[in-house]
Amino acid sequence: MHDDFARNLRLLCSYYKSIAEVCRRLNVNRPQFNRYLSGRYRPSANTLRRFCEFFGVEEHEILLPSAQFERLVQVRPRHTPAPEPTAPEAPHLAHLKAIGTAGLDKYLGYYFETYLSMACPGKILRTLVCLEQRDGRVYYQRTERLVEHPHEKAYHGIYLGMAHFLTDRIFLADYESLTGLEMTQTILFPSFKNRVTRLTGLKLGVSGSGERMPCCARVVYEFLGQTIDVRRALRMCGLYDVDDPCIDDATRQAIRNDSALGEWHFRARF
Repeated sequence: MHDDFARNLRLLCSYYKSIAEVCRRLNVNRPQFNRYLSGRYRPSANTLRRFCEFFGVEEHEILLPSAQFERLVQVRPRHTPAPEPTAPEAPHLAHLKAIGTAGLDKYLGYYFETYLSMACPGKILRTLVCLEQRDGRVYYQRTERLVEHPHEKAYHGIYLGMAHFLTDRIFLADYESLTGLEMTQTILFPSFKNRVTRLTGLKLGVSGSGERMPCCARVVYEFLGQTIDVRRALRMCGLYDVDDPCIDDATRQAIRNDSALGEWHFRARF
């Protein structure tokens, strides 16, 4: 047992907000660090050197009897934890949060997202989207429900992302959270009515088939409300034939991926 070392290590950790913070900043596994704190194990020479450099003590000092080490720490100038390094992208993300969150309050809630499937050409795909606000940011989850064969259990693909409202467009960017193999971006026109009913725009992503072909499609977001029966809504999601009566004519027309004469780009439509 290494009781003195463990007590000394716990004393040094007490100058930080939490053990979790120390583990994160030292890039050490929490269960392994707990073994050092318990006195059952002592770190290797290399790991011990990293610990001492981080806490600002000498290697021989951290191995002193705990009472002697505590007196030593008390009479020394308080070691100020070094600030965590700031990621290069942090200021840009903070700026994006500051300019892109205002105005999204009216859009929080659940939507049916409908567009021509990228993975199953000739089919319409309906998914469930939920926008919610947490810690001053607007996050969303997009859930795909697919049933490959009748009487088989449905597969749910979960996409997680963030929403931003920049000037007069809503930008959504997400990634597929189960496999991490796909990201999508959606740009929507905002609603100019007091009550949100339907949003249209364009969606860019990768087909889920083997070729993983980048695709762009027109998309419709149909507002359902801020509180819904999620299970029932998910049962209404999935693949539909293009002439299925469950898809209303207005939605069917809005998601048509055609180009008018003289259009040089694939464009969204109100």
